[in-house]
Amino acid sequence: MDYPGRLVKITTNAADLDFLEAKDIAKRTAREHSGDPMLLSWYQSKTGEGYPNLECGKSDKPAWIVYAESRGGDLTIDINAGEYVFVFLSLDLAKNKM
Repeated sequence: MDYPGRLVKITTNAADLDFLEAKDIAKRTAREHSGDPMLLSWYQSKTGEGYPNLECGKSDKPAWIVYAESRGGDLTIDINAGEYVFVFLSLDLAKNKM
């Protein structure tokens, strides 16, 4: 899969990892790479569910990836080889201050 931005892969041995736990791991990891990341989209392979669940034009890519790319998604956290994938936009306030 071609994910937007920098890709960070995480492998965890947590038994029965659920969505909320995976999301917490992704948020903590994203904060290590960006001071103020904003979650744009996500996907969980267990259910095939992704957010947002909408049509984003005609593309070979899933809508949740197209959505994140079109909004500047620049950091992807992949947990357990695609079990959970989260795409963030880096919003470092320090970088934006001038």
